[in-house]
Amino acid sequence: MQRERLQNYIGNGTPVQPTFSPSEMQRRLDAIRKVMAAQNVDAALFTSYHNINYYSDFLYCQFGRRYGLLVDHDIVTSISAGIDGGQPWRRTFGGRNVTYTDWQKDNYFHAIRQLTAGVRRLGIEFDHVNIDLLNLLKSEFPGIEFVDIAQPAMQLRMIKSAEEIDHIEKMTRIADIGGEAVFEAIGVGVPEHEVALHSTATMVREIARVWPHAELMDTWTWFQSGINTDGAHNPVTSRRIERGDILSLNCFPMVAGYYVALERTLFAETASDEHLRLWEFNCRVHDRGKELLVPGNSCADIARELNELYSSENLLQYRSFGYGHSFGVLCHYYGREAGLELREDCDTVLEPGMVVSMEPMITIPHHLPGAGGYREHDILVITETGNRNITGFPYGPEHLIVGAKGKLFPAAQPVLAGAVSAV
Repeated sequence: MQRERLQNYIGNGTPVQPTFSPSEMQRRLDAIRKVMAAQNVDAALFTSYHNINYYSDFLYCQFGRRYGLLVDHDIVTSISAGIDGGQPWRRTFGGRNVTYTDWQKDNYFHAIRQLTAGVRRLGIEFDHVNIDLLNLLKSEFPGIEFVDIAQPAMQLRMIKSAEEIDHIEKMTRIADIGGEAVFEAIGVGVPEHEVALHSTATMVREIARVWPHAELMDTWTWFQSGINTDGAHNPVTSRRIERGDILSLNCFPMVAGYYVALERTLFAETASDEHLRLWEFNCRVHDRGKELLVPGNSCADIARELNELYSSENLLQYRSFGYGHSFGVLCHYYGREAGLELREDCDTVLEPGMVVSMEPMITIPHHLPGAGGYREHDILVITETGNRNITGFPYGPEHLIVGAKGKLFPAAQPVLAGAVSAV
C-alpha cells in the first residue's frame, strides 16, 4: 500500500499568539542570514531544540523523531513529524511548515529535499548532528557541502535583545514565587518530592496567568536535603527533611524555551557553627562574583579571582563547577551557550546585553564538619556601566534558616514580600 510521504497541516486551526514581536523574530533571522552570507552558505538546517526555538518560536518534542528548521535567504520553514499535527505550523514564525509521515524511513530527508533545490553549501550544527545523521545527510545529499553554523549561531544568541531581557526578567520573578512556595511546604518530616511538587505547581499557575497563550511545559523544581545536596543537579527523592538538614532550593520556570533559575542554600530549623561559617563564606564569594560581572571582564579572569577567595580558606578543592553561565534559550536537556561560562578555560569578555548567572558552589564531603552542598544563584543583566540583578530572593543565614513549617525567620519576610510582588 502506498501512503503519502508528506502531510499538510497548514491552516489546521489558527496561529497562536507569538512569544516575541515580528520585528524581534526578523532581527534574529537577519542576523543569521548575515552570517550565512559571510560564509557563502545557501541555507541552514537547524536541528537542535535551542536554535529551532530561537529562530521560529517552535519548541519540538523529539520522542525519537527528527525535526528541523530550514532557513534560506528568503524564507524559514519548520520540518516536523506528523504525530504533532498542526501544532508546529501554529507556532512557527512566518507560518511555513512541512510535515513528514512515518510511512518511510527517509521521509524526513524527503521533506528537506523539497526545501533545498539549488543548495550547494548547507549550514548544519556540528555540535548537535550525530554521526548517524551526518552520514545520512551525506548519503541523501551527495552534491551538498556541509558547513558548521552552530558556533556563529551561539555567538548571536549570547547577546540578548530588549524583548528577550524583558521576557527573562518576568521569569525570574516567577522563580522567586517558586522559592516562596518551597517555604510554604518545608517542614521537618516532609518529603523532598512534596516540596518540589508544590513549588512547580505554583510556578506553572503563575506562568499560565502571565502568558495565557504560552505552552505550559518543562517547568520544574529540584529540592534536595542532607546528603542529596552534594550535587547541583541531583534529582528529587522521597527523603524526609530532618532537623538540622542542609537544604537546597532550585526553581526552574520554563516559558517558550527560555529557562531561568533560583538556587539557594537553606537549613531546617538550625545549623551548626561550621555550617554557618561555610555558608557565610560562600555568600561572600557570591557577593564578590556579582561585583565582577561587568563589561570588559573575561569569564576566565572572574573564575581565577574567585578561586583565590576559596583558596584563602582552603576550600578550593571543594568547588564543584564553573561560577555561572549564560541564560536564554536553554534547559536541562538542551542548549548551552558554552562560549559564555564563568570558567578558567573560557576567555569570552562580558558585553552589555549578556545575561549571566553567578552561582558559586562548594561541596563538603559527608565525613567532615559542615558537610553538604552550598550554592547561591542570581541572574544578572550586563549593562553599559555594570550589571542589573534581576533575582530578588534573599540568601544567607540571616534569612534562610527555616523555622516552623511554612515560615521563615522574621528577617526574611519583608524581602520576600518585595520579591513576589505582581508584575
